Amino acid sequence: MSSLTAAEKIFFENVFDMGGGYVLNFSNPSFGQFFDDYNVDIHSAKYEIYGTSKANKMRAFWDRESDAIVSRVLSDMLDVYEAICNSAGREMDSAVLKRCRVIITRIAGTVPGPPFVANAVFLNQDVDIPDVQNLPVDFAVAKIIEDRLKEVQACQSVGAHLSVIFQCGSVLEAVLLGAAQSEPEQFNRSGASPKENGKVKRFHEWTLSEFINVAHDIGLLKADVHTFSHGLRDFRNYIHPYQQMVSGFTPDEHTAKVCFQVLKAALADVAGER
Repeated sequence: MSSLTAAEKIFFENVFDMGGGYVLNFSNPSFGQFFDDYNVDIHSAKYEIYGTSKANKMRAFWDRESDAIVSRVLSDMLDVYEAICNSAGREMDSAVLKRCRVIITRIAGTVPGPPFVANAVFLNQDVDIPDVQNLPVDFAVAKIIEDRLKEVQACQSVGAHLSVIFQCGSVLEAVLLGAAQSEPEQFNRSGASPKENGKVKRFHEWTLSEFINVAHDIGLLKADVHTFSHGLRDFRNYIHPYQQMVSGFTPDEHTAKVCFQVLKAALADVAGER
């Protein structure tokens, strides 16, 4: 069973509007399809121990399953909640949302900290950018990545912090996609690979979060990079102004430096140089 406490469950109950037996705006079919991506048959008898409503099945799920899968499901379901609010122009409870994200990082075994706290050990590591030619990307893409890395450093020098973050996120996603395309069997066979209707999605359908999780699962990214890469991913989402407004946080020089450190460490991991 997951390690969610009774108090922590209340936060998710409120965000997912589970009081009436529902979970967000899921229908029975869409609820089942959502869980199919995790190889979970949410409509099976296993999850009917508290009743047959979607809310009761959700409660049974987080009571019966491990922290690893519960944290993934809750994180992705929070993304659904945010998407619903954004598309409907509905105000989100940012404080509760942040609290939920912190809870997820705890049960996932990652480092919590609103909004993104990197420890000194990681930040002070001496990590060099590897030779781009050692990365698993096409020659043409390697040239683009090389140019973007130069642009990151130029943006840092003039205090363009958001631009640093956006470029770092784009480079990380491109390199992880290249790694997946070079070792498709390894990525597809990972237990963390995203699925739809029981089949692994095509790589161009994967999110950056999914690439990060699978790359860590197969040993390509080390634990520290896996943890902090999700912070970079979250900040990369600030490319949508509404997302930044809801979070109430403005990245500064420290945030940009951390994101660049994450990218450098991730590239070194992928290149086998760290």
